[in-house]
Amino acid sequence: MSLNNNEDALSFVVPEDKLGERLDKVLAELMPQISRARLQTWIEDGAVVVNDEVATKVRQKVSAGDEIEVTAQPSPQELAFQPADIDVDVVYEDDTIMVVNKPAGLVVHPAAGHWNDTLLNGLLNRNPELRVLPRAGIVHRLDRDTTGLMVIAKTVEAQTDLIRQLQARTVKREYWALAYGKAPEAGFIDEPLMRDPRAPMRFCVGSGARSKEAKTHVRLVDMTSVDGVGSVPLSVSWVACRLDTGRTHQIRVHMRWAGLPLVGDPVYKGKIAKLPEGSLLANIKRQALHASRLGLVHPETKEPMQWFVPPPEDLYQLMQALGFEGLDEPVTVFD
Repeated sequence: MSLNNNEDALSFVVPEDKLGERLDKVLAELMPQISRARLQTWIEDGAVVVNDEVATKVRQKVSAGDEIEVTAQPSPQELAFQPADIDVDVVYEDDTIMVVNKPAGLVVHPAAGHWNDTLLNGLLNRNPELRVLPRAGIVHRLDRDTTGLMVIAKTVEAQTDLIRQLQARTVKREYWALAYGKAPEAGFIDEPLMRDPRAPMRFCVGSGARSKEAKTHVRLVDMTSVDGVGSVPLSVSWVACRLDTGRTHQIRVHMRWAGLPLVGDPVYKGKIAKLPEGSLLANIKRQALHASRLGLVHPETKEPMQWFVPPPEDLYQLMQALGFEGLDEPVTVFD
C-alpha cells in the first residue's frame, strides 16, 4: 500500500547500526521527544511509512538505509482544546472576566476519560477568543461533583492578575457544605495535604516531602439531627468554609480529618458508611459541597466585586428538608 507524498511528514533514514531492529524501537531513538507508546499508536493508525509502504506492525523489522516518513498525530490533550456544545451558566460577564456557576458532574479541565466534554470545551464554544489563553482563561477549578462559582479570565492581563490574587490569598472563596457530626462554632484547619500513598487518586493529611500547605477556615451556620442506623440520632452540620489555599479535594480531606466527613462524599465518607433505608441524606449522590460566594478585585477596574449563588436543586431540596433556612442569601459568618 503506497502513500502520496506528505509535505508535513518527518523523514528519516535508518542508520546501519539499527539493522534488524523493531520499527517502534528505532523511531523511539530517532524521535526521543515522543513516547514509544505514542509512536506505537501512530504506527497502528497508519501514520508511518517505510519505503513508500504504510507500516501497520510495531514489531516490523527495519534495514539500514530504509526511508521512514512519520506524520505526527495530535495527542488527546491537543485534540481536547476544541469547542463542544456544553451549556455554560454565566453569572457575570464583561470584556475582561466571566463568572460562571458550574453544575455537578462537569469536569473543569480535559483529562483522561474527559477529553472533550469539560467546562473548558464549553467555554471555547461560547467564547472562541479564549483559545489564545492558557487553559482557555481558567484560573482555578472545582472538583467534578462540586458546584458553584468560578472566575474565568478573558485576557492574558486579567488571567495574570487573577492568578496573582490567588497566590496572594486575597480571592475570597466561600463554600457551603453539609457534614456529619457537630461542627464547632468556628475552626481553622492548618494541615498539609499529600497524595494518599495507599490510593494515589486520593489525598490525605500528611507531612511527607511532597505535602503542600493547606488552610481552611470553618464556621458553623446551623445544625440539625436525623435518625441514623438503629434510630440513633445523627448530627448534621451546615458549615461555611473559606479557603486560604486551594489544594485538590482540600475541604473534603480537611473535614474528614476533623471528624466531619461531607454528606454524600463517595471518596472521603469516613465512618458514616450506612444510612437507614429512606434517609433524607441518601437523596444526594455526590459530596454536599457548593462554592456559594466569590469575591475578588476586578483586574481592570480595581473595584472589589462579589457574587453569590444558592445551591443547586439537589442540595437545596436536601437542606430544606433538613430544616435549614436562608438558602437564597449569603451567610454572614465570615467578615
